Amino acid sequence: MAVQDHVALAEIELCGDLMIAASAAREDRLSLESIDEVLRVAEERDASGG
Repeated sequence: MAVQDHVALAEIELCGDLMIAASAAREDRLSLESIDEVLRVAEERDASGG
């Protein structure tokens, strides 16, 4: 029986998304705006009403 930690899997997916974005970026570091976009921060903020 396999046990899945859905929170851990989501965090791994987000880290992967950040690594892909960082490797595709032209600059040395991702801007805070780019990180927020990759992590879909605005979408979460809108969904929570904040």
